[in-house]
Amino acid sequence: MFEIRNKNTMVFSSMVKTIRHSVVGAYPSCHVGTRLDERRAKARALRQERRRKPDKPDDFVTYDDSGSDEETPQQQEEVLNTSFNLCDYLKSRETGLKEQRSFNFENTSRYVLTHDMLRETQIHLGYINKVFCSKWLSNRQVVFGTKCNKLLVYDVNMRRVDAIPTLSNNRANHPEVQGGLHAIEINPSRSFLATGARNSADIAVYRLPTLDPVCVGENGHRDLIMGMCWLDDQFLVSGSKDSRLSLWRIKEDLMDFPDGGKEACPTFATINPLCVKDVRTAQRIRSLCFNKEFKEIAALSLNGYIHIFNAETFKQKLSRKLPNCQDNVSIAYHSDGLYAVGCRSYTILLDARTLQTIKKITSRYNGCGIRATTFEGNLLTVGTGLGMLLFYDIRAGKYLESSVNASRTVALKCSKGIVYPEDEMDGFQQVKYVPAIYTHCYDSTGMRLFAAGGPLPATLVGNYAGVWQ
Repeated sequence: MFEIRNKNTMVFSSMVKTIRHSVVGAYPSCHVGTRLDERRAKARALRQERRRKPDKPDDFVTYDDSGSDEETPQQQEEVLNTSFNLCDYLKSRETGLKEQRSFNFENTSRYVLTHDMLRETQIHLGYINKVFCSKWLSNRQVVFGTKCNKLLVYDVNMRRVDAIPTLSNNRANHPEVQGGLHAIEINPSRSFLATGARNSADIAVYRLPTLDPVCVGENGHRDLIMGMCWLDDQFLVSGSKDSRLSLWRIKEDLMDFPDGGKEACPTFATINPLCVKDVRTAQRIRSLCFNKEFKEIAALSLNGYIHIFNAETFKQKLSRKLPNCQDNVSIAYHSDGLYAVGCRSYTILLDARTLQTIKKITSRYNGCGIRATTFEGNLLTVGTGLGMLLFYDIRAGKYLESSVNASRTVALKCSKGIVYPEDEMDGFQQVKYVPAIYTHCYDSTGMRLFAAGGPLPATLVGNYAGVWQ
């Protein structure tokens, strides 16, 4: 993504872009005619690569907008006046010149991955059982939830872990569901954080950035909550193993807060769902995502179906059987109209309009179950059951290739983590133990990646957490 022109100049060829104006003379300093020759040579090489017939043709192929390979004189002039030099970008910004400047943040994560710049900092959590969900609170703090029902915040700079108290409901005689925290979601304005409560069938909402308690949502589910998604700053949808979706409204002006006195602990309200819907054809909702463009809620169930709800009416529109019904545990949405569904042996890309399968992304490793999927720009990040993170470029239609070693693709191999007690690992000594990656998330810059999980067998107690930076 960047190349060295000389020892004092570094060029970020697609990360920064500045359309320069000449200060002295007829042309700016970046106006060098040989750049067009280099551009044509790269275009010819790219066309030859595309024309080369693969051994197995792709099921889904994209084409350029224009069939013409020749650029107009106006386009060539704009190319010559455009600088991809980071120094030119910074100088133009500092001096306040009226030049068009842009910075592509999507390419930051792509660059650090392909150039093998990320290094793992393992987080020692002690006797904690499996991390299932996570979100970055800021550029230095990440929050995550565990199977043992703990909500923890890790400070990257201080390397310190703090516990946030979970919220309990008011139903004294109601049996509690204990299954851990499986979902953490932050609303678009980053004013509220939603996760599970002490009773895993209830939701808990905290105020950001202080993480003060706001409310507990009761009577929405009868079993463990597995997925959540915000529709906007107020409305939240939760899905559970009871095959239900619940719609909640989080608005403090409509809540009744108990008076705890001046010296009491912070109080929180209790709310009920606006609507509860049984998802037809579903057996245990596993994951949710919100399609903002189509105003749809996509729910993934463990029996191998994807279910679509209208977000405005909260009515079920359709359900579709997926081509692989084994271990469908994660779903993510891309703004180009794609759903990514993680299965036992591969990741499926679905067209959001028709739910037809566009591509099956096979895993590069045998027995590599897909446990988590997220989109960072055009990069699909996959957390596996073999302690690795894989990266698939949906535009190029292939796994991200290393710029350091051209013979391999990019993969982050996580450290072993911790398993308690160690004597229960006797049955796994013949096979090298690696943790499953149940969750991962990028910070706002794309330069840091948090990954966490734990042992794949349900009977083993242990954890893994690390920050790649």
